[in-house]
Amino acid sequence: MSSRREWTAFEDTLRRRRLRLTAPRRRIAERMLSMRGHLSADEIQDLLKRDGTPVSKATVYRTLSLLKECGLFDSHDFGNGRKVYEKAVGRAHHDHLFCVSCGKVLEFHEPRIEEIQDQVTRRFRFSPVLSYQKVARLYLQLDALDDVLYGDELVIAARAVALAS
Repeated sequence: MSSRREWTAFEDTLRRRRLRLTAPRRRIAERMLSMRGHLSADEIQDLLKRDGTPVSKATVYRTLSLLKECGLFDSHDFGNGRKVYEKAVGRAHHDHLFCVSCGKVLEFHEPRIEEIQDQVTRRFRFSPVLSYQKVARLYLQLDALDDVLYGDELVIAARAVALAS
């Protein structure tokens, strides 16, 4: 379910860009605003097709770009050649674990990571403007996801903090 504020943000972006709220754009936005988790453009197109609303991939990508522009969605590239989208509003800060084999994405929040990041940025007198944590792993046992979340063994760890002084 989407809020009036979310629709207003989307409609304002369309107005600024001098674009109309077409039926396909409306349907994509409705579907996206009601979703949970991480979906690719292909998955969104497939969901709409199953719902009886076929839309072109170009329309999906253009609408996703508009939803990002108005701040309602974030996109993530987990290095597997496909970008996924998730709601940016109404969510607590979190980071991601992802499997480089099956593409499964798990969200986590670890206060200790945040504390260390704050200490480092203060030490170097930086003001963080963007921060993200991505940890990739090749799951050897896909049934043991809970064990992976709390384990120390990581195959690939990627960390990036974009900072502005």
